[in-house]
Amino acid sequence: MEWRKLGVVWCPNGDLWWARSYASCPTPLFLDDGTLRIYVQGRDEKGIGRIGFVDVDAGDPTRVLRVSSDPVLDVGVPGAFDDNGVFQTCVLARPDGTLAMYYVGFEICHQIRYRLLTGLAISRDGGETFQRLRATPILERSPDELYFRCGPFVMAEGGVYRMWYIAGSEWETLEGKAMPVYDLRYLESEDGIVWPDAGSRVFELNRDVEHGVGRPYIVRKRDGYQMFYSIRKKPPLGYRMGYAESPDGLHWTRMDEQLGLDVSASGWDNETIEYSAVVNVGDKTFCFYNGNDFGGTGFGVAELIK
Repeated sequence: MEWRKLGVVWCPNGDLWWARSYASCPTPLFLDDGTLRIYVQGRDEKGIGRIGFVDVDAGDPTRVLRVSSDPVLDVGVPGAFDDNGVFQTCVLARPDGTLAMYYVGFEICHQIRYRLLTGLAISRDGGETFQRLRATPILERSPDELYFRCGPFVMAEGGVYRMWYIAGSEWETLEGKAMPVYDLRYLESEDGIVWPDAGSRVFELNRDVEHGVGRPYIVRKRDGYQMFYSIRKKPPLGYRMGYAESPDGLHWTRMDEQLGLDVSASGWDNETIEYSAVVNVGDKTFCFYNGNDFGGTGFGVAELIK
């Protein structure tokens, strides 16, 4: 693949209370043929993350049409799994006309740095606001997936809901800092709400150079599936992006070298690149992504040219 980077789409200027900074994990949803809504996590003056949106022209995604003045989903109640921040990774339409947002709750811990579990919120107004299905996670910690059950991508297909997500039960110390260790797993559900306690592993980490592979984004093709994902490389490299293909969504072949999208020589994405989300608009294909500092420099877009 060969991509042409179109630059930063949007970065907060500090005017919005819910997004003084950051525009993390761009998550697209078609509002209509001409408008793409990109859900992002912004952070307030204390660094707490909430979810809002940036609407862009589908044909020219560098053209911003609207930015939400308030978050569509706020943090959870004190003591809940999402009381210190929320972070969307997937939004999809359900048969009843509602929208389902699968999101990550950020929970500060004492013996480990944090715990990340998955929540579900529903919109009944076309994605303007979302309400939690419940105050507890739909992916709760389990014996085999103790600290991380998060970052899901969900697809309804063949009468079932299919989920590719992050799971892990380990931390390791890298250059004096505790860092999470996690990989990709797979689950199925009849209703998209109740899920098993543990999933099957998608592929193994390369522990020599990686300590995490996550934020999967799946594209269905006529002859199979594409997966775009983020790779947490061990220092000094940091985040990069990866790519895999599968005939059935279950058995994957890593083809990272074929992605063709890496850090720039200078600018907003010259250190790291992560959180890719790929959409087709007519005969064009766009990849929304973050660059340096997990979205601290905003989110950008690249167009597939070959």
